[in-house]
Amino acid sequence: MAFTTIAGAARALRDGRVTSVGLAEQILGRTSMVEAQLHAYLTLDSDGLMEAAARADEDLAAGKDRGPLHGIPVAVKDNMTTRHMETTAGSRILSGYVPPYDATAVRRLREAGALIAGKTNLDEFAMGSSTENSAFGPTRNPWNTDRVPGGSSGGSAAAVAAGMALGGLGSDTGGSIRQPASLCGVVGAKPTYGAVSRYGLIAFASSLDQIGPIAHRVEDAALLLDAVCGHDPLDSTSYPGRIEASGTRLDRGLDGIRVGVARRLGGAEGVEPDVEAAFDRTLAAMEAAGAVTLEVDLPSTEQGLSAYYLIAPAECSANLARFDGVRYGLRVDGSTTEQMMSRSRADGFGAEVTRRVLLGTFALSAGYHEAFYGQAQKVRTLIREDFARAYRRCDVLVSPTSATTAFPLGDRTEDPLSMYVSDVFTIPSNLAGHPAISVPVGLDRHDLPIGFQVMAPALEEAVMFQVAAAVESLAGFDTTVPFDHAYGLKGGVR
Repeated sequence: MAFTTIAGAARALRDGRVTSVGLAEQILGRTSMVEAQLHAYLTLDSDGLMEAAARADEDLAAGKDRGPLHGIPVAVKDNMTTRHMETTAGSRILSGYVPPYDATAVRRLREAGALIAGKTNLDEFAMGSSTENSAFGPTRNPWNTDRVPGGSSGGSAAAVAAGMALGGLGSDTGGSIRQPASLCGVVGAKPTYGAVSRYGLIAFASSLDQIGPIAHRVEDAALLLDAVCGHDPLDSTSYPGRIEASGTRLDRGLDGIRVGVARRLGGAEGVEPDVEAAFDRTLAAMEAAGAVTLEVDLPSTEQGLSAYYLIAPAECSANLARFDGVRYGLRVDGSTTEQMMSRSRADGFGAEVTRRVLLGTFALSAGYHEAFYGQAQKVRTLIREDFARAYRRCDVLVSPTSATTAFPLGDRTEDPLSMYVSDVFTIPSNLAGHPAISVPVGLDRHDLPIGFQVMAPALEEAVMFQVAAAVESLAGFDTTVPFDHAYGLKGGVR
């Protein structure tokens, strides 16, 4: 693996040290060696990747340079529509569905010259924290294949961590980019709600979902985010104003930056000692680099997990009503329309999706709507107010990304509540609609990655990435994956 960062590969392409075809061959060769162990991809478009790489080389040779992503192979989570490529959302009910159009984020990647290597595995309809809820089997963590990669964007995180893509896109509803990035030792960012178009993203919870980047380095994540963000008239929630480019302040450091320390974010309990120690070490390094730290309290976030698991299932129950066996996807025949729909959904939806649809339908039902969904929305408002007060004193807030490192496969599948708690640090930013990023800062005693979360006010991605870049530099984390050595592969980031 001569090139595992987007920025490094982009420089090499322009220096003539590598071709886009060479990068594509590297990705495919790597994937052929490790995909059977990891199951990061649901669809690998080898022929399409090589054809696009050849066109990219021709364009670059002719001086038609579209920017730093031109000729770079990336992966896309399989809940974003891709023209002429199967899109399943990790569900049997969409098995075989080939969309006639690209999601806006995918289209913008293509317009920037990026090459779509394939579609990555996920928890069905993005509902989960371990990628074990996929109808097509779980993804495994490249650092330890007996562990989960996190979720629901576990396929994208594992693919990037293992060198099967130089970057990728995930979606984040309650932490589904940041938590798997933390568990897989890569960078993952959730932008401000509305900064990236949701057009073509198969909806889970429409007021929470947001597309974002996963990459080896903060600089790479900024390149990906800047390529896909911006107003889209096809998305009514798309922010129409200007957003400062994420990568404009990466070299400004921490001098004078006010950092709010949110140790009790979400009322978190059970933080592993190694995670807490890595967090404290990173804080001390930030202070030494000129940051001013102060403890902050966001009391309403203690109800964030409960509010989220009423709001998200309620929206999911409405969004998934469109999967009826009539228009697209799986159809199981019945003697009546009602029986056909019932059988199609029973066979097409997995246990976790069914659980959340039932919970959401109950929360929205007559007599319970205000008691449950309405109260959860009031808690959401209180959480936004807590963040607003904190940001009057601080430029950014920080916390661990996940209370634990990667847990064993099957460890939480029989206890949904223990799985839901995996997102306690990440959910508040989704409820508030604010940006947040996870940066790897160390390993625990089992050599599993630990993530550090940086949060910022709405539309302040530039300062968030500034702090994240400084944290990355201070941590000096090596994203070389032990999996490489076990299989005799060459790893390491350059």
